[in-house]
Amino acid sequence: MKVAQFTFNAFAENTFVLWDESKEAVIVDPGMTDENEDVILFDFIEEQQLKPVLLLNTHCHIDHILGNQAVINRYKVEYWTHRNELAMLERAPSASMMWGVPYRESPLPTKFIDEGDKVRFGNTTLDILFVPGHSPGHLAFIHRDEKLVIGGDVLFQGSVGRVDLPGSNPQDLVASIQNKMYALPDDFTVYPGHGSETTIGREKQSNIFVRPDWNGLT
Repeated sequence: MKVAQFTFNAFAENTFVLWDESKEAVIVDPGMTDENEDVILFDFIEEQQLKPVLLLNTHCHIDHILGNQAVINRYKVEYWTHRNELAMLERAPSASMMWGVPYRESPLPTKFIDEGDKVRFGNTTLDILFVPGHSPGHLAFIHRDEKLVIGGDVLFQGSVGRVDLPGSNPQDLVASIQNKMYALPDDFTVYPGHGSETTIGREKQSNIFVRPDWNGLT
């Protein structure tokens, strides 16, 4: 499986395209805010001769869903995320106003998924982790053969996802990282929703935020 990363919108959000030798592809967290950003993603997909078959959201904060409608309109794909993210979709218009970003309405998911389910496309299978804390229905997608995690806004290089947003919880986030993310092998690469990639081993050794007494502030 191959991974391409694009950084879009005012939040510098990472959008991912995953594909394999079959040319079937999955788009994760499309954050495009306008037609110019749409073209960047769509041109890459056409240049690589990919066939998108699915849209996934790790979670539904405004910066991760702004391109949902454009992807669905273009490729007529299904859209999957966790049921607990419906509240985030409902808050999207007010979040757009609060953060001063153009609002692009997202459709509702066509299917709800959870830990234990599988995402299959081409010759590839992704496992799913339920990792709430940054948002109530946050998911991470794992490819075990390639030793990688599409982690959304759970674990960053030297940091973690914000927990001062509606539906967030610092204790849940720490538990998700310690019990789910850190249970993965140290050599797994984490592709986060913002910033540069990291590894599980690196964050275990140096991430100062992942401790049981963390309250999300210091």
